[in-house]
Amino acid sequence: MTSVRTAVIPAAGLGTRFLPASKAIPKEMVPVVDKPTIQYIVEECVAAGIEDVLIIDSSGKSAIGDHFDRLMGLEAALEAKGKTTELEVVRGLAELCDIHFVRQGVALGLGHAIGIAERHVGDEPFAVLLGDDVQVDGGALLRGMIETHEEQQGSVIALLEVEPDEISSYGCIDPIPIRDNLYGFERIVEKPSAEEAPSNLAVIGRYVFTPDIFDAIRQTEPGVGGEIQITDAIGLLNQTQPVTGFSFKEGRYDCGKPLDYLKATVEIACMRDDLGPAFKDYLKGFVATLD
Repeated sequence: MTSVRTAVIPAAGLGTRFLPASKAIPKEMVPVVDKPTIQYIVEECVAAGIEDVLIIDSSGKSAIGDHFDRLMGLEAALEAKGKTTELEVVRGLAELCDIHFVRQGVALGLGHAIGIAERHVGDEPFAVLLGDDVQVDGGALLRGMIETHEEQQGSVIALLEVEPDEISSYGCIDPIPIRDNLYGFERIVEKPSAEEAPSNLAVIGRYVFTPDIFDAIRQTEPGVGGEIQITDAIGLLNQTQPVTGFSFKEGRYDCGKPLDYLKATVEIACMRDDLGPAFKDYLKGFVATLD
């Protein structure tokens, strides 16, 4: 049994990178093929052995809760039509794991959103998975981070090498190699320019925190954008309890970016046994028309 029993999914953002779609639909509910992004993330938690999920939402995002709830009218209609496969799918959403919700009333940043989870999490380690990042690896990254937390007895952050012109969109560490794909660091910077970035190792939307992160969040002053940045809180925590960076290479899609969303849709569809063969044939023919 995993030592990390709870996952927190911040899903309170406005989704401005995906307007106008996100004007009326929560960005976390935009589907990749036939599943909303947040379902992929909840399924990742379950695959990593986590069965208690807290979603931090905001006004106008009730569709997320509806998605994971029972919808008796739909179930009755599917049953009456003999659509047993579809019925099992929609019923299964309510049985994936224990899902709870708490609202971030004011948009004060990711650090603030994570801090709201303290009452639910209590004095235990927990995972954080960002609602834009879809990780298609059967929970391997998250399991590896949990194992590293158990070994190092501290917090763990996911790292991914990005192109220099992308680093300004992320937190970034000044790495100290430990072994293989593990790093310590003395400095972590929020959204540096390419010229100021200490490395190209970007902090990506997967974390395993000890409960000490909550004290660090309380001590964190508003930073970039006037918000409580989790990057700044991690920097404070690292001064008293070393944080480990866990680098990975594959499986991640930033579905808040339209181009990455399109890549996710195409690549995940190609992976599907039911859609992949026919879709790949279509793509070959379509690409041939572009030459």
